[in-house]
Amino acid sequence: MGLFAPLYRRVMTWAAHPRAPWLLGGMSFAESTFFPVPPDVMLIPMVLARRDRGWRLAALCTAASVVGGVFGWLIGHFAFQLIEPALKTTNYFADYLRVRAYFAQYGFWVILLAGFSPIPYKVFTITAGVMTMPILPFMLGSALGRGGRFFLVSGLIVLGGERMEQRIRRHIEWIGWAAVVLVVLILAWLRWS
Repeated sequence: MGLFAPLYRRVMTWAAHPRAPWLLGGMSFAESTFFPVPPDVMLIPMVLARRDRGWRLAALCTAASVVGGVFGWLIGHFAFQLIEPALKTTNYFADYLRVRAYFAQYGFWVILLAGFSPIPYKVFTITAGVMTMPILPFMLGSALGRGGRFFLVSGLIVLGGERMEQRIRRHIEWIGWAAVVLVVLILAWLRWS
């Protein structure tokens, strides 16, 4: 008996729920400020369940992520002194220092590329606020970077159609274990790099 096939079926049921878009929007917002799980884990099954809504769901993820990013920017700009001691106790502090150095040199391009980065997006949004990055370039870079990511994910599924969904269902065990290995490798890389 497989581990991921039952989870896949359950997530597909949840993804078709009428309130799922609200949860997806909330998850996208929260991931840009404090939540550790990227919205892709919900976006993918939602687009698989309703490919006719794929572009709308990508737009929802993008908009909620940009608004959440602005909230993260505000946290960084106005409240960093309050959260810095807590941040130092997490694995994110080394990422924050690395991102801060990138911001000093590249600014807008860091935010644009952050949408595709394995480093959690909240590190970039809060750092942008700490560095007082101008808000309009920040929002534009966030919209382009995050939108590029979410529209790419949705587009692959929408354009892949029924065959893509069948392939995912048929190979879900391999995909699931590959994702676990990838997450472990990314966490190891972040910890020791």
